Amino acid sequence: MEPELSRQPDITVANQEPEEGKSLSPFQLALKRFMRNKLAIIGVIIMVVISIIAIFADVIATHDPTKSDLLNIEMRASADHILGTDGSGRDNFSRLVYGARISLAIGFFAMLSTVIVGGTLGAIAGYYGKWVDGLIMRLTDLILIFPFLLMVLTVVAILERMSITIFIMIMALISWPNIARVLRGTFLSIREKEFILSARSIGCSDFRIIRKHFIPNAVGPIIVNATIMMAFMIIVESGLSFIGAGIPQPTPTWGNMLSEAQSIRVLRNNPETWLPPGLGILLVVLAINFIGDGLRDAFDSKSI
Repeated sequence: MEPELSRQPDITVANQEPEEGKSLSPFQLALKRFMRNKLAIIGVIIMVVISIIAIFADVIATHDPTKSDLLNIEMRASADHILGTDGSGRDNFSRLVYGARISLAIGFFAMLSTVIVGGTLGAIAGYYGKWVDGLIMRLTDLILIFPFLLMVLTVVAILERMSITIFIMIMALISWPNIARVLRGTFLSIREKEFILSARSIGCSDFRIIRKHFIPNAVGPIIVNATIMMAFMIIVESGLSFIGAGIPQPTPTWGNMLSEAQSIRVLRNNPETWLPPGLGILLVVLAINFIGDGLRDAFDSKSI
C-alpha cells in the first residue's frame, strides 16, 4: 500500500491541465467565454432551427407561396392551410417558411455588403490617416447628416420598384458609415502599437501588416457589429415592406406578411396571418442580439 500512496501525487500532477492563458489561443479563449453565456447559446439554437427551416423551405412548405386562390381568401386555419390564407388566397404557412429564407438572406447579405464597404473604407482611413482619413470621414459625416429612413424612401421613390438585389445594394451604400467609424477607431488604436512599428521597421508591406496584425486584432469588433447590423437589416426590411416601400408583393417576406395587418378586420379575425411572422422577426432579432452580446463579452480580454 505504501508504494501506491507514494506514487499518487505524481499521477495527480501529471493529469493537471495547463493554465488557461498558456494552453489556449485567443480565439479558443473567446469560444470558451462564449460557451459560458447561456443566452448566447439559446440565440445560436434559435438561429440554427430557423436557418434549417429556411434552407429546407422547399420541402417544408405545403403550397406555392406566391400562388393566389381567389376562392379561398382569408380562410381560417384548416387541415389544408395550417395557418389559413391571406387576402389574396396565398397559403400563410408556406409564405412564413419561404419568408424565413428571404428575410434571413436579405439580412445576411445586406449586412455582409455593408461590412465590406464600411470595413474597407474604415480600414483605409484608420491605417493611412492624414488627408485620406479626413476625406473618408467627411464623406461619412455627410451621409450621417441625412435621416436614414428618409434616404431609403427617397431612393425607393426614384427607383419605383424594389428587388432583393437593389435593396441589398441600397442598404450597403447607406449603412456603411457606422461600420467605417468603428473599424477606423480600432485601426487608429492599433496603428501605434510597438509590434506595428516593429513590422514597419523591418520593411513589411502595408498589405502584410494589415493582413497579419490589423485584421486579427479587429475581428472582434467586426463580428460584434456585423451581428447588430444583420438584426437591423431584418427590421428595416420588415418595416419598409409593412408600409409598402420594401420588397414588392408577392415575394414572401415576413415584412410583406405583416402588411396584411394594416386591415383592422385581419387584425381582429385573422391573427394567424400576421402573428407568426411577427413572432419570427422577434425571435430572430432577439437571437441575433443575444449572439452579439455573447460575442462582445467573448472577445473582451477583461472577461473572466
